[in-house]
Amino acid sequence: MRNWPWYGYLLLAVIIFGLFYMFYYKPKNQELTNMREERIKIEDEVAQLRIKKEQLDKIEIEIQKMDALLKELEAIIPQKREISDILRRMQQLAYDSYLNITKFTPKGEIDKEFYAEWPITLEITGNYHNLAMFFDRLSRFSRIFNVESFSIKSLEDQTESTTLSATWTAKTYIFHEESSPPEKTQKQTGNNE
Repeated sequence: MRNWPWYGYLLLAVIIFGLFYMFYYKPKNQELTNMREERIKIEDEVAQLRIKKEQLDKIEIEIQKMDALLKELEAIIPQKREISDILRRMQQLAYDSYLNITKFTPKGEIDKEFYAEWPITLEITGNYHNLAMFFDRLSRFSRIFNVESFSIKSLEDQTESTTLSATWTAKTYIFHEESSPPEKTQKQTGNNE
């Protein structure tokens, strides 16, 4: 090897450099390029996931707001009848207004499209001022009550605290979820057979 001409050394250096390039540098460079591409791809995915997380956070906040609104609406128009709760509240309201409930008669539900009306006939004895307090307090209930068929008459046997009798129908509402479509399709298939 010592007697080689200078171009022999140059050729040997080129061969060693070529082998180094082919077997070490090129695979490492390709690996590095693949890692860079993968990093860019992962960074894009992370950016997209951050956007989705922000959207998810907004949706969760919106769901919490909707749940709070639903709870408020269920207090106004619940999904089930609560006879004992309404009777207890009416009795407490009458007691606080110095009135006596002489009749509390819940009637059947009247179905509508998304809700049902639930009329309750009430009769109360007391005086005019206390009756006005009763209706004022009734208007502040969280649950909706519409007063219909209101009639008032004076009592024959009046006392200082009891001068009149009032009768009315307090109509409240119950929310109904939509009936399931499979019931309708079963009825239709039953007719086709």
